[in-house]
Amino acid sequence: MRWSAYFVLLTVALAPWAVAQQVSNGTPADLVLTGDVTGEQNQTYFEVPFTVPAGVHRISVDFQYTGKEQRATLDLGIADPERFRGASGGNKSHFTIGEADATPSYLPGAIPAGKWRLLISVPNMRARVVSHYKAEIRFNARAEDSSFTAQALAVGTRWYRGDLHMHTAHSDGNCKSQSGRQVPCPLFLTVQAAASRGLDFIAITDHNTDSHYDQMRELQPFFDHLLLIPGREMTTFHGHFNVFGVTQFMDWRISKGGLDLNAVLRDARSKGGIASVNHAEAPGGEVCMGCRWTPPEGTDMGLFSAVEVINYGDVMFSSAKYWDSQLRAGHRLAAIGGSDNHNATIAPGDVGAIGWPTTGVEADELSVGAILDGIRTGRTFVDLTASRDKMLDFTADAGGASAKMGGTLDAEAGTKISVHIHTIAAKGSTIHLLMDGEDSNPPLPVDAGDPTAIVSVTAGRHWLRLEVRDASGAKELMSSPLYLNFPQE
Repeated sequence: MRWSAYFVLLTVALAPWAVAQQVSNGTPADLVLTGDVTGEQNQTYFEVPFTVPAGVHRISVDFQYTGKEQRATLDLGIADPERFRGASGGNKSHFTIGEADATPSYLPGAIPAGKWRLLISVPNMRARVVSHYKAEIRFNARAEDSSFTAQALAVGTRWYRGDLHMHTAHSDGNCKSQSGRQVPCPLFLTVQAAASRGLDFIAITDHNTDSHYDQMRELQPFFDHLLLIPGREMTTFHGHFNVFGVTQFMDWRISKGGLDLNAVLRDARSKGGIASVNHAEAPGGEVCMGCRWTPPEGTDMGLFSAVEVINYGDVMFSSAKYWDSQLRAGHRLAAIGGSDNHNATIAPGDVGAIGWPTTGVEADELSVGAILDGIRTGRTFVDLTASRDKMLDFTADAGGASAKMGGTLDAEAGTKISVHIHTIAAKGSTIHLLMDGEDSNPPLPVDAGDPTAIVSVTAGRHWLRLEVRDASGAKELMSSPLYLNFPQE
């Protein structure tokens, strides 16, 4: 049924697909729909049509109207060319609908081209009131493709702590039901457990799927101290890798003569995401099919941003040797860790518990973009103890130039380099400075203050990284590299 008889004044401002208008909040709108509603339309329904072009995977709507101080009320819904897609009444002024996720009240799914309709109802409009409405329509909103929240959850530069690898009922996560049976483990339990352990961010990385994003978008407003980062584990015959910050479908079926891994990685970058190699040195073959990282010939490892150097899963897997081999080959890869949790009810302190290990990321705010930027720039460390307070960072300087972890210091061969190391909550442990993957100096005991090491650059390029070890020699903290005479890729 169409309700066009109830239109009094309707202006539809259509921006061409390739040209965006500037709207009041400073971001571009592809369409702006405006109109007036009068008292004659009290307790009626009408539709506002608009056209969605081909190639759209997300629609976002911002809706506002005047006259609220005179109790004017307009309720909102939407339909695509084929079906009803939801109604939020008067409880939401913004919503988004994507292929895999949507604002609660709305249904995710394919975005067909053609005539869509805003469904507007008028519960109350006084006889002499005229309400002006405006609906801003955005197609493929980049921010909502990469995040479930429009605002940073916290601001200020500091170290944020999180877990970047976990699974739920949307892949192979399982836990015990109320009656004690093993069942697919609800995503809500994962988020709740992460919040209870004081984490700042998590990435739920279910295998080869994007079905979990709809629930993550629903939960994010409630968990407003815990950033939910879109993630998925691309599970291939050549090994596993995580993609963060992309909600659109991505094909994982890499094969000889078929889908190319490099093309997948470039696609992730083009969508604003990053990729990390998972548990590179895990067992392979029939012991763990596809778990060990054996990338196809010609894979450009420079398209990755990080390596999961510690994965706890059922046992602790270190991929530090593989990581060092890629640094040696000239790739700048940050260190991250992941619990690879498959059961949200595992108690803290048990292997595979959420938040063990923890990845620390320095960022200027708690948002998806800022956390991904922190990983891209190598401002990361891995806390193998899952503490809430340990920290590891360092800088290097020579001849008036300096660089911090993740950066590059250029200096002539033989120049004395001062390395300044900063730790928190590491008293009683020792710091090991590794050059090109090997111990380069005697261990430095952590007592008080910041230890400082002096090393000599002998020739060529090098990378430095740190490990903090306890009295038994077990690793507690691992840093990302700082690069010496190491050109950017």
